[in-house]
Amino acid sequence: MAFTQDREGPQYVDKLVAIRRVAKVVKGGRRFGFSATVVLGDEQGRVGHGTAKAKEVPDAVRKATDAARKGMSKVPMKEGRTVHHVMEGRAGAAKVLIKPAVPGTGIIAGGPMRAVFEVMGMKDIVAKSTGSNNPINMIRATFDALAALETPKQVAAKRGIPLKALRARAEDEQAPVQPNRKPKATSASEIAAQAAAEIEGK
Repeated sequence: MAFTQDREGPQYVDKLVAIRRVAKVVKGGRRFGFSATVVLGDEQGRVGHGTAKAKEVPDAVRKATDAARKGMSKVPMKEGRTVHHVMEGRAGAAKVLIKPAVPGTGIIAGGPMRAVFEVMGMKDIVAKSTGSNNPINMIRATFDALAALETPKQVAAKRGIPLKALRARAEDEQAPVQPNRKPKATSASEIAAQAAAEIEGK
């Protein structure tokens, strides 16, 4: 993990996700170089990723960091620690599933996805990769899922209903369904009456 700072003042955290050796076939042989993938964030919801090639590793990392800085985007977080809803993302053969988590869960994700959430500033989240483990495609799938993230205000505006009504509907859907049970008899007369009703019903 490294810290970089622009001239204007904002401080970013960058993580090197992958370095690969690449080759270019030219007349007379092959030219070898390196490809670097970097994720960059400010730990407050802004995050970006970049991939670049160069003849030397430091140059590839620098170019990838610049590409990540240019392509940064803001991801809305719930309470500044998790996402608002379940999301799915795809990129090539990579598939990821991202779920919100309760406080204290931490970042339950592996490899490149964990790096994205850490530089973003996410504190509680559960993520699972169900496809290819290619680091570049996993990062692209993660950003594809984050691009589909919507806040409650955006959903309410899209549906044309007040925010309070949307939250009330969500609470009703999450409320547990109570089973329809008959009240339990307490006295001897009530027990006898229930037994007689069951016998007549049979």
